[in-house]
Amino acid sequence: MAITSKQRAQLRGLAAAEDTIIQVGKGGISDNLVASVTAALTARELVKGKVLESCELTPREVCDALSQACAAEQVQVIGTKFVLYRRNEKEPKIQLVKDKKRA
Repeated sequence: MAITSKQRAQLRGLAAAEDTIIQVGKGGISDNLVASVTAALTARELVKGKVLESCELTPREVCDALSQACAAEQVQVIGTKFVLYRRNEKEPKIQLVKDKKRA
């Protein structure tokens, strides 16, 4: 499921008010980290993370790897922070804007 640019902008706005709940440090991306991100995405749909200076990976690399491992959409990567989104099919919490087709 690919999100449109309007939906991405909506999610960026929602993410601005969110707290950073994921931190990636020198341990990098472990199975425990993937499991906690997956659980957070199921509960919240939108999660914000931060890559610490001790991490050997760049924020873009971390976001790419986590989005693939968790089947999530990348919303944005700015500086050391990143935002991921995955719709909860059973109990959706975020209603995305519909993209209108031009006639």
